[in-house]
Amino acid sequence: MGARTRDELFLYMISCFRPRLKQFIQVQPVLDRLPSLSAEDRDRVRAAAVQRGEAEGAEELLRAVERGPRGCGWVREFLLALEQGGCGLAACYASPSLSQLPSPEEEAEHDLCVQLLQLLHGTLVDRMRAVQVAQKCLEMGIFQDEDMERIQTVTDNRGNRDGARELLSRIVQKKHWFSSFLVALRETQHEDLACDLSGNTGENKQNGMEQTTNGETEVRSQPEYAIQENLKQEENVDDSFSSENSVLETSIEKNSVLSESDVSIGDGSVSNLNDNLGQSYTTSDSDGEERRASPEPDLTLRDYQMEVAKPALNGENIIICLPTGSGKTRVAVYITKDHLDKKKRASEPGKVIVLVNKVPLVEQHLQREFTPFLKRWYKVTGLSGDSQLKISFPEVVRRNDVIISTAQILENSLLNASKEEEDSVHLSDFSLIIIDECHHTQKEGVYNNIMRRYLKEKMKNRKLAKENKPLIPQPQILGLTASPGVGGATSYSKAEEHILKICANLDACRIMTVEEHASQLKNQVKEPSKKTVIADDKKRDPFKEKITEIMTEIQNYCQLHPNCEFGTQTYEQWVIREERRAAKEEKRRERVCAEHLKKYNDALQINDTIRMVDAYNHLNNFYKEEKSRKTVRSDDDEEEEPAVSKQDETDEFLLDLFHAKKKQLKELTGKPENENEKLIKLRNTLMEEFTKTEEPRGIIFTKTRLSASALYHWIKDNPKFEEVGIRAHYLIGSGHKSEMKPMTQNEQREVIDKFRHGNINLLIATTVAEEGLDIKECNIVIRYGLVTNEIAMVQARGRARSDESTYALVASSGSGAVEREDVNIFREKMMYKAIQRVQKMPQEEYLNKIQSFQLQSIVEKQMKAKRDQCKTYKKNPSLIKFLCKNCSKPICSGEDIQVIEDMHHISVKKDFQSLYHTRENKTLQDKNADYQTNGEIICKDCGQAWGNMMVHRGLDLPCLKIRNFVVVFADKKTTKHVFKKWGELPIKFPSFDYAAHCPSSDED
Repeated sequence: MGARTRDELFLYMISCFRPRLKQFIQVQPVLDRLPSLSAEDRDRVRAAAVQRGEAEGAEELLRAVERGPRGCGWVREFLLALEQGGCGLAACYASPSLSQLPSPEEEAEHDLCVQLLQLLHGTLVDRMRAVQVAQKCLEMGIFQDEDMERIQTVTDNRGNRDGARELLSRIVQKKHWFSSFLVALRETQHEDLACDLSGNTGENKQNGMEQTTNGETEVRSQPEYAIQENLKQEENVDDSFSSENSVLETSIEKNSVLSESDVSIGDGSVSNLNDNLGQSYTTSDSDGEERRASPEPDLTLRDYQMEVAKPALNGENIIICLPTGSGKTRVAVYITKDHLDKKKRASEPGKVIVLVNKVPLVEQHLQREFTPFLKRWYKVTGLSGDSQLKISFPEVVRRNDVIISTAQILENSLLNASKEEEDSVHLSDFSLIIIDECHHTQKEGVYNNIMRRYLKEKMKNRKLAKENKPLIPQPQILGLTASPGVGGATSYSKAEEHILKICANLDACRIMTVEEHASQLKNQVKEPSKKTVIADDKKRDPFKEKITEIMTEIQNYCQLHPNCEFGTQTYEQWVIREERRAAKEEKRRERVCAEHLKKYNDALQINDTIRMVDAYNHLNNFYKEEKSRKTVRSDDDEEEEPAVSKQDETDEFLLDLFHAKKKQLKELTGKPENENEKLIKLRNTLMEEFTKTEEPRGIIFTKTRLSASALYHWIKDNPKFEEVGIRAHYLIGSGHKSEMKPMTQNEQREVIDKFRHGNINLLIATTVAEEGLDIKECNIVIRYGLVTNEIAMVQARGRARSDESTYALVASSGSGAVEREDVNIFREKMMYKAIQRVQKMPQEEYLNKIQSFQLQSIVEKQMKAKRDQCKTYKKNPSLIKFLCKNCSKPICSGEDIQVIEDMHHISVKKDFQSLYHTRENKTLQDKNADYQTNGEIICKDCGQAWGNMMVHRGLDLPCLKIRNFVVVFADKKTTKHVFKKWGELPIKFPSFDYAAHCPSSDED
């Protein structure tokens, strides 16, 4: 045969067997043995393998071979490169010598062996010691040194399971691998795995089948037999294979033979075998209708993740404590899948609820974790107060296998169950409850309220067991946290007690941390470098001096003299107490002055954190609002303002004082030499970090929404930040308690998506971004003067996940922030030591302490409920009266208050509208809020805000805020009180009687 004919036959063989060649070629070893390939082709092949996977690299290599140019002996060179590079099977298919081509029987046998490996893939990965088996395969000549080195490297870096996957992806690329692989397994004490693969189960082990060694004729019939045996065991599970520890859940139709295009054995990478094995099978839903399965992401756990998951896979209640960024949610998905699979095999009902404490986490967990991995087998849904789903929660639970929900929705439905209402669920409806950020399961938190019900049912079961009565089914509990904290403990014993209480509240048998695979975890979770940037706060601050001068003048005017510094939190607490005291004692001068002092104190705190102009604007906006309430509308004014009949000398003094100093304050804001030293340090830190890497991303954590917004505008106003590529936006909460406009859930989602995709590369966030939210890895995290507790510190630091990242604290020297950060670092160490002490505690001692804390929790809740019940039902509404907080004018009595939806308190007093003015709500206007409560009601005499007008079923009703009133009790020694919330008032008000207030006519 001539050289030309041989070349053509070789190219024909490549075109015929291209799919199999792509599966069997390991690119790098072959490239090393192809000196005639051009440097350009070599680079192209290598890039394709690295960027798009081994199979795409093999495709690029075959194209290069087909393109040429080809010199003398190039076919032999390529075939030798395949053979010596460990791709002997590929060499058989590419050889122009047809005698080398595997026979149809050999090919079918190989495919059957691969099919069997698919079936037992999860078991092999879980139980095979990769390096030992690989070493044996090397000794037997199946593997080459390069195979061994790669498997060893993967195992060292990523653990035994990934090493096993690498081994399996390579073994199927070798010639006549199956029988030799069985021998390697047996000789490395994996007899059980060899038996599973050969079909030697049960009585078959007694029949001498295990004696097979190298005799190929003896093993050829075994793969098909083994597959049939495994399939027989699964006939009762809807024809779908679902191994207890399977990484890849797969369902193979009986007697199916995979075609060339279906067989996808591996491309030399660790994950490719798993990805390809999942692409060619069908699944069955609960109705028995088959549907073609689309490729799904591979649900695998790293060794350290499997270490902490094992007790939960065995059905135990545990807490998993893993750092931020280590994949806690992925562990929860794996446990969910395993749990539901076992329930299905046992023909038992299985239902999982995942509880979260923030609305954005519902969609995040749903879309990014649970749905992608579980949707093929189970129905998964998400539910929160922000959901548009219009069916009841019990119906959602009934229809789905996995529900991701905010905890309050479950709590509300459990409350309905306690009232024996139809629209309710019970804890027994679930077989597994997963609690995200479970360190919140304490005190009166919603997580703890749910778990107290669980603990009460557990105690009831003990009693039922003694009476030989049926027990209440109880779900398994899984808690997830990055940091349980120490609860403010100052000693190791108290820290240990805190950990035990968390474990008790979650009924956890143990708290799991990584020990055996700590090095792997350390490689996965990058520890950022820490630095502290101290701003000198000793330099003169004329703006602060002017504000304190005004505050001193106000204090002298109303004769209030605190023993604390201006601009501190202590001063804020003092002034709030004074305002409430003065309101109760009807000392209007002191009350109004205290209210204004608080605004000036706010301005000092803003000045300390952000710019002078932000502090000035805060005061100016407040006094604009005050003036609009106190002044009578003139004919020249475009906006209508209420005519207020009472404006005493205190109002005039305070308004005149501000306007007299206003010009001086404004002038001071324009002097950059007086600017905040902390902002200078922040600017330097940002400029340094954002010029370090090509694609920087950062988060600045700050205390208030106002400071987040102000920092955003500071960055926008400074062109230097734009020059280094900083694209900033703020991220704040969605609650309405702050004066600052909140962000809606959609706005939050949009900002996080832009940050994830790089449109925004700097987030300025309040604590809303600390916990849970899946935010792209950052190379810089800055806590800007914000130091809370050790949990928040761990959570915030965990956001700095990229290589060579930085965690920085920027604070002034006199703020105490640095000292509090040091305390938090100490508490973090204390926490880990306390966890270790709890883990090492004898089991009997641990369980006794847990049971004691559980009993204490239930008793405390019962006593509180009794006290609350006494408070709620002891008082009659007729015993109280409401006075305007500002002018002490009687407004209405408790008998005039009715409640809508157990939430909105409205006055139904006849002629009540004669006591107030209605005006546009400036706050809601600023927020662009789409509310029907767009009219603010204020006192006709003094301009004090009382609440808002709301529209309910077509009726305009005055909705009151209790913090704007003084409550007078007729039967108490201390007759006057100021409350923050209606829930603090020991009165049960009747529900709103719609029919009594609905206007009607004869025509209607």
